Amino acid sequence: MTSGLDRFWRSAAAGLCGSVAHTCLMTLKSWLHWLPTFEPYQDLQALLTSLVGRSVNPVVPWLLSYCNGAIVLGFLYSQLYRCIPGDNGAVKGAIFGLFGWIAMGFVFFPLTGRGLFATGAGLGILPMFFTLLMVLTYSVTLGVAYAAFNPDRS
Repeated sequence: MTSGLDRFWRSAAAGLCGSVAHTCLMTLKSWLHWLPTFEPYQDLQALLTSLVGRSVNPVVPWLLSYCNGAIVLGFLYSQLYRCIPGDNGAVKGAIFGLFGWIAMGFVFFPLTGRGLFATGAGLGILPMFFTLLMVLTYSVTLGVAYAAFNPDRS
């Protein structure tokens, strides 16, 4: 039996793995110049600037993303793990990610002025599919890592 603190650190480590995978995808996006005018972190930085009323350091959106990915979403995933359909971490992670993508499409992008699923970014539906790739990269990695770190929870 593992302690609550041990379970928390395992979920945070799995979330961190997902965040690192997401960062690798975003780095690849930058290197290959995929959708160069679609920059969700710059949109988040602009949103934060408008909320706080002054300029926000570009590091802040990345730190928020890592904290959210490792701590908030990692913990949420750990709490929902047994309820999510699927017989392995990758499938459970993908299902978790689909719900996150839907929330992102209906909440985050409209808040940044990009419209539902970023279709107002002027790039057609490509940002919508890229954000799905972004979220699934994170969530499938999260799911696989969580299952590996918690073999007793399957």
